[in-house]
Amino acid sequence: MPVLKKENIILRASVADKTEAIRLAGNILVDQGYVEPSYVDKMFEREALTSTYMGNFVAIPHGTEEARSLVKHAGISVVQIPDGVDFGDGNIAKILIGIAGKNNEHLEILSKIAIVCSEEENIQKIIEAASEEEIIDLLNEVN
Repeated sequence: MPVLKKENIILRASVADKTEAIRLAGNILVDQGYVEPSYVDKMFEREALTSTYMGNFVAIPHGTEEARSLVKHAGISVVQIPDGVDFGDGNIAKILIGIAGKNNEHLEILSKIAIVCSEEENIQKIIEAASEEEIIDLLNEVN
């Protein structure tokens, strides 16, 4: 199963708040068979511990350490929110990348995402992408 596929991406999402945004990113992972439904609860637990907002309009919600047992396959979801959503303290996320990894896979996935997202032009391309394929091409390193 690929880590990232077209069905894992939602373009031009509009969400009311951070909770709705995280639930959307998590439910993609559930619906596509990467995680058990209770993984989404662990994403909220993780967010309560410390914000998953990374800067540059990017948030990377993921489960807590004990949530790994709820992961069936490593995968990521991408939610594009052009209007942004407040992640607290005035931090606006326009891209959410939900991560599910078994064992230490999430660290490898995170580092690959970090490399792509370290360049502001890549983030802008993801925010402005008109197709799932454009996002997959940009995040191709992750697969």
